[in-house]
Amino acid sequence: MDTAEEFETHRPRLFSLAYRMLGSAAEAEDAVQDAYLRWHGTEPGQVAAAGPWLAKVVTNLCLNRLTSARAQREEYAGPWLPEPVGTGAGALGPMETAEQRDAVSFAVLTMMERLSPPERACVVLRDAFEYSHRDIAGVLDCSEANARQLYRRAKQHLADDGRPRFATTREQDGELLARFLAAAAEGAMAQLERLLSDQVVVWSDGGGKVSAALRPVVGRDNAARFLVGLFSRWVNGAQIGFAEANGVPAVVSWEDGELTAFGALELGEDGVTGIRLVRNPDKLAFLATQLRELSQNA
Repeated sequence: MDTAEEFETHRPRLFSLAYRMLGSAAEAEDAVQDAYLRWHGTEPGQVAAAGPWLAKVVTNLCLNRLTSARAQREEYAGPWLPEPVGTGAGALGPMETAEQRDAVSFAVLTMMERLSPPERACVVLRDAFEYSHRDIAGVLDCSEANARQLYRRAKQHLADDGRPRFATTREQDGELLARFLAAAAEGAMAQLERLLSDQVVVWSDGGGKVSAALRPVVGRDNAARFLVGLFSRWVNGAQIGFAEANGVPAVVSWEDGELTAFGALELGEDGVTGIRLVRNPDKLAFLATQLRELSQNA
């Protein structure tokens, strides 16, 4: 096996690592490609174990990107949301358990933005890739005690977010999404409101490139009116469908062959607690490519 072939065996795992670190599929692909260039530049026998070496390279590339991305995201127009990634074909690893799906959910990836880059690396390596604290210390070039402290502090930040935990199955998510979509598309305000929790929040990410709410829409009444108005515009000339992304069923909207919107729900004990809408065309390009490839291979 030559070096290029060996790298390709690690590419899916490296992309999964980079995406969890960055919340951006495009940036994750760039980080993996940069790692390949470094891998290609090594001398034969220089790397004892390819997997750990590549994971360390990708993690450090992501740490550098996160440092610069923070300043850019502070100036982002409106709410910043991660890029959706289709997970039906295993792009981010197994999605069989509620924990696996939650780890790549929009809610968790958005909360991860609150962590420092080293804290985020600790959580991703520990929780998603089952690295020991000693191995994490080796990746981050710190002591094992420091790695433990970073991980503990990061988990505390995530635990204090106040987000209600409510485990659901794919079937429950899909059924709720279908009911939600039908109510919103029909403009059935009363039916839609019954699906929403009192303090539901709608985040809409247009990135300043397409129309979107510049602030989160909070509360059942406000959210219902916003969603009915939004769907009334979508229905004309748009094709609405379903896809699995970030571990859950999601709604997608196509216009003239272009993916123009993505929406995912978060469910709590009293109904839908969060709705994440991505309309920024740059953030939809990766998912659009995935969905076209799935359609071609079907």
